[in-house]
Amino acid sequence: MSFLRRLTFSLWYYFNPPWDTGISPPELLDFIEKNPPGKAIDIGCGTGTNVITMAKAGWQVTGVDFAPRAIKLAKRKTKRAGIEAKLHVRDATKLEGITGPFDLALDMGCFHGMGDNKADYLSELERILAPGGYWLMYGFFDTSPDQTGPGLVEADLDLIPDSITQIWRQDGFDKWKRTSAWFLYQKS
Repeated sequence: MSFLRRLTFSLWYYFNPPWDTGISPPELLDFIEKNPPGKAIDIGCGTGTNVITMAKAGWQVTGVDFAPRAIKLAKRKTKRAGIEAKLHVRDATKLEGITGPFDLALDMGCFHGMGDNKADYLSELERILAPGGYWLMYGFFDTSPDQTGPGLVEADLDLIPDSITQIWRQDGFDKWKRTSAWFLYQKS
């Protein structure tokens, strides 16, 4: 990810980023209701909304985001919520010091923004995800053939290692009317 793009994302956290709704999605709530607590990582955790949701449901949670301001805000929010969580400034393609293994990796819009670094992201995901662990991922699709910004194309899904198998996919549209999907994968 370019320096300018990182700076732009970081600056958003001094205002109200449009993606940071402060509400955990029903797909995550459904997952944590149906699965016993374990170790979870929120990749691209932003200000920690989903870290708090998972921790309150009994999960041991680690949150990572490349924006230092987002992690600072997440630390404040988790302290106010009275929960314990590990929060780190990290690039999702280089999760140094994050070892797992994790039973759940949550990704709400990080993988789709990796550009040419999707393979590096997937290598790190495969490394930290426990056998039998789940990857709950949300992304939007860019239907433009000349994709230059964030978003998935179907070919990106072909990059996912064979050891990580799709369990379900739910297609839809986001609030900006873009084609989007939720995916649940499991590592063998």
